[in-house]
Amino acid sequence: MIRIRELDHIVLRVREPRTMIDFYCDVLGCRLEKRQETLGLIQLRAGSSLLDLVPIQSELVGTSAPTNTGISLDHFCFRIDPFDAGQITDHLSRYGIDAGELSSRYGAEGMG
Repeated sequence: MIRIRELDHIVLRVREPRTMIDFYCDVLGCRLEKRQETLGLIQLRAGSSLLDLVPIQSELVGTSAPTNTGISLDHFCFRIDPFDAGQITDHLSRYGIDAGELSSRYGAEGMG
């Protein structure tokens, strides 16, 4: 039997890698872990997981650029610990980001 322990990594095709690096590192606290220039791959450390950013023009094997007719990812979620809605909202607002309305969703640890 296969037992999944946690999310290892996720790969996002991005139009503006620098903007995404700034957001994930400066706003969310990820850190640049590794660049694989020959692949066009930027790897950010997100807790115990990796967030891989691939420019849409890259020809990374096994992936394809997003198109107007197909979407390969709807969303992903990082678990924030500790979760303090007020502090998170305040932090995001300092970067000009509207956190939107808080709502409860079912996730990996149940209702949150």
